[in-house]
Amino acid sequence: MIKMAYKKRLDGRKFDELRPITAEVGVIPNAIGSAYFKIGKTGAYAAVYGPRDLYPRFLKNPKRGVLRCNYNMMPFSGAGDRVRPGTSRRSKEISLVTNQALLPVVNLDDFPNSVVDVFVELNETDAGSRCAGICAASMALADAGIEMKDLVGAISIGIVDGQVVLDLDYQEEAYKDGHVADVPMAYIPSMDKISLLQCDGRIKKDDLLKGLEMGKKAAKQLIEIQKKALKAKFEVPK
Repeated sequence: MIKMAYKKRLDGRKFDELRPITAEVGVIPNAIGSAYFKIGKTGAYAAVYGPRDLYPRFLKNPKRGVLRCNYNMMPFSGAGDRVRPGTSRRSKEISLVTNQALLPVVNLDDFPNSVVDVFVELNETDAGSRCAGICAASMALADAGIEMKDLVGAISIGIVDGQVVLDLDYQEEAYKDGHVADVPMAYIPSMDKISLLQCDGRIKKDDLLKGLEMGKKAAKQLIEIQKKALKAKFEVPK
């Protein structure tokens, strides 16, 4: 039996096509800034609180503020088994990479001894949850009025049975008929800087470079969607 290569995506998209996207800011009234970002069947809420005093005191930085990110999947968010409530090794790791992805664009110099808290909650997941969370957090920080050098666009690239693809969904991540590699990335266009790059699986150098170019182009699209959502909040109804 001759094995067929991955010639057509399972959901019918082009190999460099994003899933449908929804983006909105100002969705949590009691937060300083907030946003909702949904790509495909993965949805993320982000809420920003602060700047406010940082405790315990030994964590304070007298020269600049601290950015603190917390990522969490709601118990009912997964497509399979119920997610166990509370912190986990995975949530701690994604909280850390979310922080690192956003830090290059956030100006914390005006907030010495203070903290800006970003809470990211996933209410629905179907692959790409950390990327959706970063996009939501990027919009929420801007909505909060925190000075930023740019917005951050995050997306996954990868390999499915030898084919370079953009924005893998769960069916592709779980593909059984060939090798799969998933590479989440975050990109800051104005700085030409990749602020997040992780890899689950093996990928050839040439395929990675091709995927990164696809990811950079997609990140720019995501940032335009973020900007549109931010502008929509302040549009005066005609």
